[in-house]
Amino acid sequence: MFTETIDLPAAPPFDLAPSLRFVCGFTPTSGEQAIREGTLTKALRARGRTVVAQIVQAGSGVRVTLYGAEPLTSDVTEAAADRVRFHLSLDDDLTGFYALGRDDPGFAPVLDRLHGYHQVKFPTPLENLVWAILSQRTPIAAAAKAKRAMFGEFGNRLTVDGAEHTAFPDFDQLVSLPERRLTELAGNQRKGGHLHGALLAWHETDEEFLRTGPYEQVKDFLLGLPGVGPWSANFVLIRGLGRMEETPVEKALLGAASRAYGRTFTEAELRKLAERYGPWQGYWAHYLRAAA
Repeated sequence: MFTETIDLPAAPPFDLAPSLRFVCGFTPTSGEQAIREGTLTKALRARGRTVVAQIVQAGSGVRVTLYGAEPLTSDVTEAAADRVRFHLSLDDDLTGFYALGRDDPGFAPVLDRLHGYHQVKFPTPLENLVWAILSQRTPIAAAAKAKRAMFGEFGNRLTVDGAEHTAFPDFDQLVSLPERRLTELAGNQRKGGHLHGALLAWHETDEEFLRTGPYEQVKDFLLGLPGVGPWSANFVLIRGLGRMEETPVEKALLGAASRAYGRTFTEAELRKLAERYGPWQGYWAHYLRAAA
């Protein structure tokens, strides 16, 4: 086993503890990582390699120990570090968001409860897209079963400290699967077709554009993928890419806001409140849900 340890800074304020609590309750990735005594252990794909990252708080950032079955070259280490940094949103500067939240009496207690929490995204936007398609009009248990089948397809496994960890397939692996096999894994012909079409269309862009490109262009790209409607596109924008410019007003958010503010909202009232947070409205909505 080969190892390398790197320190990654985080934009303050940052606290890994609320991130770990969030991961423990996040159904789409349940059982896909280990959390013990303040340490997050997760398998990732980096430059076509499977690595395991053990992540702990270190000062105002995190310390990451990477494990690999082969020597960890600089490009693999850099790709894994980027994946960890993005997964935990370490670079998110929350200064403006916190300033707005402190001036919102109903929301300030939520900030206190989650102080230092940076959104935990899906490890990759592609994994978020796959989950969005698998979970459409489907019981969570069935979607989770299909996702586990994809985990087992390529043997992206590595044992660290006696425990086996498996990484979700990367794009090159998933796009290599014929539509027939995707349908078998998804357990549904329509979803297999959507996955196949979406993966082929993914060739048209790259993750850097999705992360940083003009918001409307990225949204239009996602909406053009097979099986992706407005809800799924917003889901991937926020939870897979950290694009916080918009937030959909739906039942769960209405309930979370009502609990935080101690009053009921109409959809129009909640949209007006969200607009107050401008480019941070996605973070505002995510904090409300996470606090609930």
